[in-house]
Amino acid sequence: MKIDIISVLPELMESPLSHSIMKRAQDKGLLQVEVHPLRKWAVNKHGQVDDYQFGGGAGMVMMCEPLATAIDELQEKNGKYDEIIYMTPDGARFEQRTANILSMKQQLLIICGHYKGIDERIREHYVTMEISIGDYVLSGGEIAAAVVVDAIGRLLPGVLNDETSALFDSFQDNLLAPPVYTRPADFRGWKVPDVLLGGDPKKVDEWRHEQSIKRTKERRPDLYDEE
Repeated sequence: MKIDIISVLPELMESPLSHSIMKRAQDKGLLQVEVHPLRKWAVNKHGQVDDYQFGGGAGMVMMCEPLATAIDELQEKNGKYDEIIYMTPDGARFEQRTANILSMKQQLLIICGHYKGIDERIREHYVTMEISIGDYVLSGGEIAAAVVVDAIGRLLPGVLNDETSALFDSFQDNLLAPPVYTRPADFRGWKVPDVLLGGDPKKVDEWRHEQSIKRTKERRPDLYDEE
């Protein structure tokens, strides 16, 4: 999978994409992420990519021309994107099902918003999907884009050492993940449930499913109601 990211501050993307599972995915050649500085397509020698909004009001807006030129050049180089995603607080809430769908695509472009956002004409004529990671506002879309890339990247076949691990993550079946335990079996008198020590895979699976339902009902009844 190839993911291109357009950003005013590409430096913000370096750490999240250079360690742990995302690094492994890229080292294996399963995921290619390239962050493009929007100022490369600035409208003047001063690196301008934003301007005041028509009609007045506080805050700057990312301009049409730099973004349109960037997208056109990237599509000319890489071909048509499966999705052009804009990270924005008023986008659709990002969920596991969205990550699952996007993980099956081959080529994505992510636009990181900044300031008061991007010129609406880019949203109208280029953007195919708008995503929010929550009902709050960040300083820019870079952190949100890193969240999306991480959620997608870990689902790619071969990225995780145990490929079945992602199947049991929270939200995969609208259920939260069950409790997990490791050694020692008895710590300060706090004991691991006997079923996990019994060696019967069928009983373990049944227990885990029951615990997932119980935890979801208690903590996220809204998810369970969707079942």
